[in-house]
Amino acid sequence: MAKKSSNLGLVRYLKPYMKFALLTPLTMVGEVMVDLWQPKLMSQIVDDGVLGNDMDLIIRTGIIMMILIILGGACGVGSSALGGCASQGFSRDLRCDVYKKVMSLSFEQTDKFTTGSLVTRLTTDITAIQQLVDFGLRGFVRDVILFVGGIIMMLTLNVRFGLVLVVALPIETIFVLLIMKKVNPLYSIVAKRLDRVNSVMQENVTGSRVVKAYVRENYESGRFNDANESLTASNLHVQQLIAILQPLLMIIMNASVIAVIWIGGWQVEAKAMQVGQVMAAITYLTQVLNGIMMLANMFQTVSRASASATRINEVLETEPVIKDAQSDAKCTEKGTVSLKNVSFTYAGSGGRPVLSNVSLDIKSGENIAILGATGSGKTSLINLIPRFYDPIEGDVYVDGVNVKEFKLEDLRSRIGVVLQKSELFSGSVADNIRWGKKDATDEEIIAAAQIAQADEFVSAMPNGYDDIIAEKGASLSGGQKQRLSVSRAVIKKPEIIIFDDSTSALDLGTEARLRQGLHESLKGATIITIAQRIASVKDCDRIAVLDHGRLADCDTHENLMKNCEVYRDIYSSQVKTSGGEV
Repeated sequence: MAKKSSNLGLVRYLKPYMKFALLTPLTMVGEVMVDLWQPKLMSQIVDDGVLGNDMDLIIRTGIIMMILIILGGACGVGSSALGGCASQGFSRDLRCDVYKKVMSLSFEQTDKFTTGSLVTRLTTDITAIQQLVDFGLRGFVRDVILFVGGIIMMLTLNVRFGLVLVVALPIETIFVLLIMKKVNPLYSIVAKRLDRVNSVMQENVTGSRVVKAYVRENYESGRFNDANESLTASNLHVQQLIAILQPLLMIIMNASVIAVIWIGGWQVEAKAMQVGQVMAAITYLTQVLNGIMMLANMFQTVSRASASATRINEVLETEPVIKDAQSDAKCTEKGTVSLKNVSFTYAGSGGRPVLSNVSLDIKSGENIAILGATGSGKTSLINLIPRFYDPIEGDVYVDGVNVKEFKLEDLRSRIGVVLQKSELFSGSVADNIRWGKKDATDEEIIAAAQIAQADEFVSAMPNGYDDIIAEKGASLSGGQKQRLSVSRAVIKKPEIIIFDDSTSALDLGTEARLRQGLHESLKGATIITIAQRIASVKDCDRIAVLDHGRLADCDTHENLMKNCEVYRDIYSSQVKTSGGEV
């Protein structure tokens, strides 16, 4: 019951288009009334015109029919246009709200839904609900009026025709209900299997280079085929049940027509009816039974849309874990970061802590590095600073204020982040750099690229900064993507800038020039660097060493070499690997 009321809550998206929603069925009434009146006029032409040899009546009635057809057609066109405005506006607003909700969710929450599922909900599921709105405003009104009106008009011709309806309608209704009862639960299964197809497709498109590099095309094709076959099987199951319904309804309709002809024949022979009236009765019967068939199709649409609405509501009703503060934060410092007894665990990790009781104070303007073995919690630690995640214990402070007391936009505007994986977007080089500052001038873009050591290769492109980057930066090397990502963060001129192992694809010379440019252009900014190579960070003011989620030590390179065994082990392993001094 709660689920039904929740799904009905989506009706609020129709309110801005209520004028269209009300006019749609009203104009549809005009079209249906014409359809109901046509058989009556046709019976007059046959009985009084053709059989009565009255050509004037045939012409007059024919002209009236033509005028009514034109009016009915105009009403039908108007109804379609108005219904389209209402349903398209409804789906557009709903899609916008679902998208905003998805963007407000934490990484943990979007991972729970999966990317493929969210894509399906934003596209296929909302389209299914849109079709229900359109069909409900037009088709439902049309079918109900044809059904009721057809019965009334048929009985006005001869009450005995009611016997046919009394037998045919219950049988049709029983068949429809039985089939729909079996079909309804299948739509949720179809939606989940479509999620799976989208997820596999998304993974393979995103990771196509890895698939090709490891010659796993056949394996991934098999995985996609499995998901696709599963979806196809579910759809076929639904279609088979629907396919059973249509012939059954047609058999009932044809048998009913035969019954009307038989009853009408007796009535014509008894002079109680005329041939044209029997023809009209057959048309009305067809309209009534077609109304049942169309309503059955509507039940199918309702079932599909109901499953989709439940999935949409799962997104809309998900409360973001990371929420805005109610008021603006009053900062007492600038560029400082402090972690107090912070512990963190990823959902679904079985409770295994990634960070345990970490305390670290970073001063304003300090150049600090975070070092540790793979899986030591480096990236998890810096993800807590801009509140991509919240710690399960302890607190994180930026500029002397708990990050939970910031509005997210205010907090993240103070921080520049260059992620481990360089994410670029389809568009020009300038557009990608301008992500850091939407109103940046061309001069600012070039200056940022020069600091990030990107200007040289960008200038060599055919169109320079107007050159178009392929999706996800596929046309660039790893080092080029990293330098553009750094440019995007630099142009923002943040108080705090975080580098999450984001220069790993650069040679030491380029990296050294980049860091020199950063120090000169971002004077006073706090720089936090995650790195794998000690050579990249040994000149930092301090180096924080993480070991299995715990802070082993935080000091200068020289002091760590004297006092921190974990650091010495890392240093020794890198000396052996490089064959000399790190």
